[in-house]
Amino acid sequence: MNRNELITILEDAGLSPYQADAYVTILKMGAAPATEIVKASDVPDPRIYDVLRDLENLGYVELYEQDSLHARPHSVDEVLDDLESRASRFSEAAQEIEHRWEEPAMQDSTVSIVKRFETVLNKADTFIRSAQNQVLLSVDIESYERLRPALQVAKENGANVHISLSTNRGDHKRDLPSPEELVDVSTAVRFRKLPSPFMAIVDRTKACFVPHPDSANLYGILVNDRTHTYIFHWFFLTTQWDIWESHYDESTDTIVGDYIDIRYCIQAIRPVLDRGDTVRVRISGFDTNSGSVRTIEGTVSEILVVGSEHPPTDHIATYGGQIGMVVETETGPVEVGGWGAMIEDIEAHTVSVLSVEK
Repeated sequence: MNRNELITILEDAGLSPYQADAYVTILKMGAAPATEIVKASDVPDPRIYDVLRDLENLGYVELYEQDSLHARPHSVDEVLDDLESRASRFSEAAQEIEHRWEEPAMQDSTVSIVKRFETVLNKADTFIRSAQNQVLLSVDIESYERLRPALQVAKENGANVHISLSTNRGDHKRDLPSPEELVDVSTAVRFRKLPSPFMAIVDRTKACFVPHPDSANLYGILVNDRTHTYIFHWFFLTTQWDIWESHYDESTDTIVGDYIDIRYCIQAIRPVLDRGDTVRVRISGFDTNSGSVRTIEGTVSEILVVGSEHPPTDHIATYGGQIGMVVETETGPVEVGGWGAMIEDIEAHTVSVLSVEK
């Protein structure tokens, strides 16, 4: 490194041009009177004393009198510590800038566009690990393996985890993880035989989305907003889940069990209600008036459907309008709706069918 480069770096580290010039000169001379330092540097004669005193205050040089004012380099340990500390702060600042560029802060009611898939994966990992109620995930095998530890945390936290898996080899279901491998990380898995976007929806409030790799433009969307997340929820149900083959499901073939979407519950129990059976349920969700957590238990007395009174039951999209149920509890009837319920008494997050009696 030549003299000018060293002076420039010292300026970047906080010294003034005159201070950096004088210090490099003193390093070369070892010890010298101020008059000689002026001759060997570009520091003007009237400024040399102020410059030397500033360097002394910064710990770079020592001044002493010997017929005239002299300067010599101070112990380089302090100087090196100072420079290394500055370098460390620059490095940390660079890392923080990169982090903020890659992962913009998610404020309330925020939708952010990012450039890198890795950024979306990192955010999805964070969201999934915090899941308390449900995770809906559309993913290929490689990204599934990357998120597997986070999915296991979500499952251990009690969240329902539904995964739509696709492979890079089209319809080769043999490439999928075995049902035995999926027990610890999911409650249900389906196999989609088409290239799929990456999508993660967590607790009805957070979503991550990246178009499938063959899309013309690659970008990522990060969502922290119930309204926007609801759109991704329906996209997941209708294109990534409902029409595809089941690969693993921890529930049994009976109607009894937990449902994370009231529409699937109603799809299951409607036929038995129509024939006169009694269905007992437990509803966990939010009170739509107070916003507080609320749990009720009772029997279903009525199905609430806006639209066709008897829609076909093959696909969940046929239940696209308002849908709910009336539950008879010990304190009276309670109307229960699904995601976004406003006119019902409860927005259901989990509907547990406890029993079906003829």
